[in-house]
Formats: sequence, structure tokens, C-alpha cells
Amino acid sequence: MTIYMTEQFHPDAMKRLAELATVVNTLDHPEEIEGVLVRREHVTRELIEKLPNLKAIGRHGAGYDGVDLQAAKEHGVTVVNVPGGNSDSVAELIVGLALNLERRISEANAICRGEGFRSIAPPDFQGTELKEKTFGSIGMGNIASRAAKILVNGFGMRAIGYDRHSTPEQAAEKGFEKVSTVEALIEQADVVNISVPLNPGTRDMISGKMFDHFKPGAILINCARGGVVNEDDLYEALVEGKLKAAACDAFVEEPPKKENKLLSLSNFSATPHIGGNTDDAIRRTGLQLVENVVHVIKGEPAIGIVKT
Repeated sequence: MTIYMTEQFHPDAMKRLAELATVVNTLDHPEEIEGVLVRREHVTRELIEKLPNLKAIGRHGAGYDGVDLQAAKEHGVTVVNVPGGNSDSVAELIVGLALNLERRISEANAICRGEGFRSIAPPDFQGTELKEKTFGSIGMGNIASRAAKILVNGFGMRAIGYDRHSTPEQAAEKGFEKVSTVEALIEQADVVNISVPLNPGTRDMISGKMFDHFKPGAILINCARGGVVNEDDLYEALVEGKLKAAACDAFVEEPPKKENKLLSLSNFSATPHIGGNTDDAIRRTGLQLVENVVHVIKGEPAIGIVKT
């Protein structure tokens, strides 16, 4: 079998793939290509239609918004991903960002490197503990569930979650108390986490008057997808004090450009979509994705099949 890919995966995954298939990085012989593997690049309708014998598209990670699912469905192409492959890494980043915002770590570091502080433990530079606060997650999938477990067991937080598809019993199994609306979650949570995919139903989910529901001193973390949070409205909310602070690992335009207004704020933390960017997660995800795609091409049972 021949698999097309132009991006590098973990060396162990590349080695395994070479044992199972012929790997090409050009479209010189499109009729030979049965699989496509991508990590950051998009799989467009144009590419799908160039490959008459394409059977499988493998997307590195849990997201699949970079794949034209409709085109794949029309051409009988199976799309697979690796749900849960990077859950631990993203969850740990969420926890790290929560600590960063509550204890103002990045802000303190920037001041130390700039004008400096006049004293130790400045009275006007106090942080907030996570202990006995409420972690609220919009979305209760693998990543959110792992983050909640760390925060509840390690910091003594309470975890609440919103997911219209989950029952209270299912939420409890994932470590959450279910709330009925996004507004109800935001009104109770000290740390609000976004863990939903980007689709027409979630685009600009947190925007406009939704920011009026945040409790005083709350923080917002988005390690999911840019576009779920309206960046212009988030900027206004931070300036007006509707939120104490926010952190985004995902942006509408990635990586974020210096012209993005959010980057001018001291109470905003930005990272370039590094949630799953650990050696552990990249190795685990790459190896599993290779197996998933090869199984699909061979007509064997595979995990991670995306509904199209």
C-alpha cells in the first residue's frame, strides 16, 4: 500500500509506517495512493478528488476540522483520528495555565525581567489558590475529564460540566456534576475551561453577553479550538474586568500574530497550540494513527473512525 504524507510524525511512528507501507511525499502517481496522513495540514476536496483509490485519511490528534468530511463521505473515504492520544498532555497544560493565571506567574516573570518589583511578596500582586474553588468545563471528553481528575484529587476543587449529550450519570462517571446550561456553568465556575470541537454549533459560543455571566475573579482557558471564543469580545471582557484573566492555546489565526489585541494585555496568556506537543503524546498518537489507517486500508476493524 502507498501512503501520502508531507509532515513528519514521531520517529517511532515513521519507522513503523515504513515497515507497513510505501511512503511518498509527492502526487506523481496519485492512482497508487490509498492513504493520507496529516498533522497540521488540511485535507481539501481538491486533494481527495485527485486520489481515485484513496481509502483512508488519518488526522494526527483528536480534532478533524482540517479535513473536508463531506468530500470524504461522497468519495467513500474513511477518516480516522486518535481520540485520547494527547489527552494527558492537553489536560496537564490546562492545569498549568490555571496555576499560571491564578498565581500570575508569567506576569511576575515579565515584571522581574522588566522594571522589577520594589519588594518581595508585593501586597498589590496577590494570587489566588485553586483549593476549594470550582472548575467548570464546557465539554466533558477525555481531556476535560483528565484535567478535572487532576484538579479535584490534587487541589481539592469541585468539578462541574456542561455537555448537552451527557446524562447526569454519565457526567458523574467522568468526574463532573452536570449543569444544564453554559450560562449556569459560567455563573458558578472560578476556572472555566473550553473542551469542545469547533463546528457551527460551537463557533462564538463564548461571546457577547455570555461574558456578563462570569463570576467576579473568574478565569477562562481555551486549549480546544480558536473560534469557540470570540477574540474581540474576550479582549473587551478582559479590559472591562468581566474576567480576571484568560489563556488561549488555540486562536482563530494560528500561530497568533503580534497584531492580535489580546497579546497587549498583561492578564492574557498565549501559547502556540502546544497542548498535545509533548514527545509522549506525539509518539503515542503517531503510532496509533499509523495502525488505524493501515487497518482501514486492509479492510480490518479500526478504532478512531470519524462519523462523516
